[in-house]
Amino acid sequence: MRFHHILRNGAVFVIASSLGLVAVGQDASETEWQRGFLNQYCVACHNDVTRTANFTLQTIALDKVGHKADEVGVWEKVVLKLRAREMPPPGMPRPDAHAYDELAAWLETSLDNVAMAEPNPGRPVVHRLNRAEYTNAVRDLLSLDIDGRDYLPADDSGYGFDNIADVLTLSPSLLERYMIAAAKISQLAIGDPDILPTVKSYEMRPTLIQAGRMSEEQPFGTRGGATVSHYFPLDGEYHIKLRLARTHANQIIGLFEPHNIEVRLDRELIANYTVGGDGIINPWAAVMYASEYEQTADDHLELRISNIKAGTHTITLAFPEKRGIPEGILEPALSTASYEFAGDRDMPMALGSIEVYGPYNGIRPEETPSRDQLFSCLPNGVESRDRACASEIISKLAHKAFRRPVGDDDLTALLSMYESGRAEGGFDRGIQRALRAVLVDPEFLFRIEGQPSDVDPGKAYKITDLELASRLSFFLWSSIPDEELLALAGEDKLGDPKVLRQQVERMLADEKSSALIENFVGQWLYLRNLPGVKPDPDAFPEFDDNLREAFRRETELFVRNLIHEDTNVLELLTADYTYLNARLARHYGVDGVYGNHFRKVFFDDGTRGGLLGQGSILTATSYPNRTSPTLRGKWVLDNLLGAPPPPPPPNIPDLEDSDTVSPRSVRERLEAHRTNPVCASCHSRMDPFGLALEPFDAIGGLRTHDGGELINASATLPDGSAFEGPLGVRDYLLKSEERFVATLAKKLLTYSLGRGLEDYDPPAVRAIVRNAADDNYSWSSIILGIVESVPFQMRRSQEL
Repeated sequence: MRFHHILRNGAVFVIASSLGLVAVGQDASETEWQRGFLNQYCVACHNDVTRTANFTLQTIALDKVGHKADEVGVWEKVVLKLRAREMPPPGMPRPDAHAYDELAAWLETSLDNVAMAEPNPGRPVVHRLNRAEYTNAVRDLLSLDIDGRDYLPADDSGYGFDNIADVLTLSPSLLERYMIAAAKISQLAIGDPDILPTVKSYEMRPTLIQAGRMSEEQPFGTRGGATVSHYFPLDGEYHIKLRLARTHANQIIGLFEPHNIEVRLDRELIANYTVGGDGIINPWAAVMYASEYEQTADDHLELRISNIKAGTHTITLAFPEKRGIPEGILEPALSTASYEFAGDRDMPMALGSIEVYGPYNGIRPEETPSRDQLFSCLPNGVESRDRACASEIISKLAHKAFRRPVGDDDLTALLSMYESGRAEGGFDRGIQRALRAVLVDPEFLFRIEGQPSDVDPGKAYKITDLELASRLSFFLWSSIPDEELLALAGEDKLGDPKVLRQQVERMLADEKSSALIENFVGQWLYLRNLPGVKPDPDAFPEFDDNLREAFRRETELFVRNLIHEDTNVLELLTADYTYLNARLARHYGVDGVYGNHFRKVFFDDGTRGGLLGQGSILTATSYPNRTSPTLRGKWVLDNLLGAPPPPPPPNIPDLEDSDTVSPRSVRERLEAHRTNPVCASCHSRMDPFGLALEPFDAIGGLRTHDGGELINASATLPDGSAFEGPLGVRDYLLKSEERFVATLAKKLLTYSLGRGLEDYDPPAVRAIVRNAADDNYSWSSIILGIVESVPFQMRRSQEL
């Protein structure tokens, strides 16, 4: 085989003449050098015969890049591999960096030009509101805060998010849940005096904290306890029952000494109790052979409160402060350590749950936020006036719920529901019946988008301003549009880029944009996984639920600050500050932070800087008893670099425990694991990032040793890139800043559209990133770029 060395723009290409290639000169055809690159570095595997990864580059037409729909995905895959330097595989000849970037840029330009001339925005399926969106929609429609978990099951997820329309199906059982929810919510909103007494239980997770206020809503000089917000649906009497925390053996904690308990309603002291200290001498006997008293000592912690006004009130339970002692029990409750703490004489009492029963002797309230929201007018007993008032109320309600103008047919159907309810129980019952119908209407439960009759099949068209308002609101607020947004959409003003930008800025500044943190950031950064994370209490006895909550709060405050300050998104990696309270600062080894209040704290070194040093992510990507470089590396690849590895093949053995095999460190066990070639193909990409993060233990604490051996935090990727420690990972990501920004844009676009990205979407992502680069990669430029993008503002018509 003969080879020619060809110089083009400083890059040397070694072309195999046996593949039928010719030398490339300055006057070469438009695609000859591209073909030379592919044939030298790619065709050995991706040819018509072997078809590695199920595609070939041997005969694919370079002058038709982007024109053939079935080949677009192939070219986008090639671009991704070129940008990630993942091909050719290790051991094969590789081009230099300039050659990689030159071919990737040429392919991107070709694909983007075709996409601009023939846009394909996709055709999302009808989108059911997920549980979070339903909860927020009820809040904004009725000024009524509900806990969606009491009404609807958790939603399935796809592409990393639970708002993906393809997986938000509607089964008969779920439809029944929606109907039951609509009946209950309409009762609450109206204040139906026929509401039956129910019980709402607020469970408290076990904790191990140093004494002190757990919440800023609790009084000074108290420890532990909890504050809950409860919605009281009617004016009337309610029964409150307090349950104290128990051990695995169902024994109340802390009965060896007397403990005072204070109960407050809306910060006003309404009850005081004393529990414990009744002659219990032997704590181990109390644990193992508890008397009937020791099991029922909290039976008297209940009170009936009369004349509570309907609405949301706070209930606070707190203990007078005892400093320097832990509180509660370890989790899981069956750990060996929990026995020790359960029998500790100095273990103070802790709250297990608050139960609220009622209403009893309830009467309809005259005023509540939901009634004020609904009743824009009031009846006067004259049938014609009452019907006109009902028509006004229902019209406003339906307009906001359906996110569009309400027609005569809509109003007629809902007024018939009003009439049936009015005949049964008066004006309020009529409005309640109409409200229940609205809450189960498909136009409330689903985001439905129409198609113009004059659009050719399979062509892109611009959605209406009302549909755009709905997409925008569910993106930024996870809820329905407000009156201002609906009004502008009704006047067709959202097509004005200036108006649209103003609305995006207004909505991001609104408190409702916290939904973007809770729902997008919570899933992208695995914050929602934290409640299910249970570190081994024998390995990490310092972990408790307060630390878990502090992890979540730190990351939420950190990202919220970046968005509100409109910083460069790269500050997710480079920030030299975070948000800490005393509990989290102690865990991180930071001095000078006191109290439960979170505040911005700057670091002297970059080890903790940015997301890579935050305990939430480090804990969520670990196993209960040890770190997992593989999980951490997979998280970096998927969520920060946009190059997720394929799922592992079946029957791959787990990593062996260090006490059964030598060597003992996680690094050495992984090296033994990678002797399997099937494992090595993916682990060689994932593990280096996780190994560089090994200075953090499984709950985000800094360490220097693992399994008794000094940690080696150096790592090398298959392409030869080497780095060491968390700072090395950060620097590697910053060298690939465009990939990082593109990955964030992909995640946000997926979330905003409620669908997975397809082969035709990368041009839109690249446009968002290019435009954001001109604005220093600010958060607003990326979010606005998504809102102005083709897939967000357009839709493809149905094929014939």
